Amino acid sequence: MIAAIKPAGSNTRGLLAYLYGPGRHDEHLDPHLVTGFAMLGMADPGRDENATLTELGHYLDEPVRLRNSEFGKPVTGHVWHCPVRAAPEDRYLSDTEWGEIAQRIVQAAGIAPDGDDLACRWIAVRHADDHVHILATTVREDGRRPKLHDSGIRVGNECRKIEKDYGLRRLKKGDRTSTRRPTQAEMHKAERLGWAQTGREWLQDQIRAAIPHTTSAEQLLAYLEADDILVKPRRGPSGDLLGYAVGRPGDLNTDGEQIYYPGGKIAPDLSLPKLKSRLETSAPEEHPTARRDRPTTPWHQATDALDTLHAEITGTSPDDGGDARAQAHITALGELIEATAQMAPVDLRPHLQAASRAFARAQRSQVLAEDRAAHALRTAARDIANTATGPDGSALAALVAALIWAAVLAGRWHKAKGHAHQTDAARQAVRHLQTAADDALAPTLTELESRRPKEETRHTLASDVRTAVPEHAERILADPGWPALATVLAHAEAGGHKPHQLLKEAADRRELGTAHSPARVLITRIQHTSRNPAPNRRAEAARLRSSTAAAFNVPYADTRPPTTPSAPKSRFRPLR
Repeated sequence: MIAAIKPAGSNTRGLLAYLYGPGRHDEHLDPHLVTGFAMLGMADPGRDENATLTELGHYLDEPVRLRNSEFGKPVTGHVWHCPVRAAPEDRYLSDTEWGEIAQRIVQAAGIAPDGDDLACRWIAVRHADDHVHILATTVREDGRRPKLHDSGIRVGNECRKIEKDYGLRRLKKGDRTSTRRPTQAEMHKAERLGWAQTGREWLQDQIRAAIPHTTSAEQLLAYLEADDILVKPRRGPSGDLLGYAVGRPGDLNTDGEQIYYPGGKIAPDLSLPKLKSRLETSAPEEHPTARRDRPTTPWHQATDALDTLHAEITGTSPDDGGDARAQAHITALGELIEATAQMAPVDLRPHLQAASRAFARAQRSQVLAEDRAAHALRTAARDIANTATGPDGSALAALVAALIWAAVLAGRWHKAKGHAHQTDAARQAVRHLQTAADDALAPTLTELESRRPKEETRHTLASDVRTAVPEHAERILADPGWPALATVLAHAEAGGHKPHQLLKEAADRRELGTAHSPARVLITRIQHTSRNPAPNRRAEAARLRSSTAAAFNVPYADTRPPTTPSAPKSRFRPLR
């Protein structure tokens, strides 16, 4: 059940005309009162032809007129309007039941507290099976104004109780971090202009798409302007940026003026302070020698950055600031999904973009993020967003597979914290990512299966699977992707890797029990891990001795160059 409190109005008679009228599309059938305040002595204009809307409006407004005459200053915004709607699958509710529900709503809101004989005047009008409209005038019988602060939260909580008491569809409790629902006026305008999204929805997508490309709020606004989005910055006398608003070209009001929306009104996490916290964080400069083994592409770098997410989300506690760091990594994960969607091949973008939109709800919660903690993940997103070349098939498949596991972890964290909306958003994102992962890996699977090793080799590799991951071995070997996985393992061993070790490392990094295709998960992980030849420890030790001696100008006792042994001999002939 949804109770949507509308912005305050000043025309009681005009709202009554809509409630008792035919509706915009003749959808209002049999409009009539189901209940009202205790002293309601007026006949129902919907059932009594002698009763008029004007008389009912005057009766509801009487405390307003008395207050205006006493204080001399007219009351504005005194009309409180709240439609209350049941879900489409809910059972039919009688007029008596709707009356009881309306009574509970006005009590929760503060319009008519239980037992208060001097409360506001209100009525509930029903003109359809699935909803009623509550209209109240917000001046009490004693001339005071009701306390309506946070009434939306109280009404929402009461709706959750009503759903339970009346056996209706149970919705999730709100947490004040969601975006505003599009109004009917916004949706009608979008339809009239042929837009797929309302102005605010479109602007939200544009800002989120720009975030991975920028490192400051000023840079973000410049990026939006370059993309033909109308930007109105608010600056102080010193020129410092104090706020911003953005507008969609062609989104005009009735006077033909451009409509601008402040960032915080588009989404709670797009206000200027929130954006500055995300964009303008910094981390200690990495020591040059630490870059020696960095992956050669941003796609591989992003996959490696995601490997730390499990520890960041599940390995910390609230007492040591773990929740703030976990929320920061989840926020940065959304930026990485968005950057991947922008740079992925065209045929994969729709599912990745859908995942990004879904995950946007999981990026924010009531937990304040320590954005500095997610510097590595956010840097990976920026590197991808600003790369000039797209990924190869295996690199993209490995990254999307890692994004799936990261989104699963984010959903688990939100569920453990009781964040119902965020948990559901992460679950939706996982579904879209899974579809994208299947599409990304399909060409690779076809190519790998065409080069599957001989039966004897597959039998030997199956033994490695049973040794490395015994609890998942039968699922892996029965997976349609097993022949392709065998090809990957054989190729990796030819490069000097040990199959059972690769399998164990891959299983340690990604829980296989929740994977719908464990063989595919292992393929992407092993291809990422084994893309370079296996390290030769003796050769590496010799290289380090040489570097150390050169640094301190120490002559070798033996000036002959160190011998570099060959990689371990494979049990199989290399694939050609």
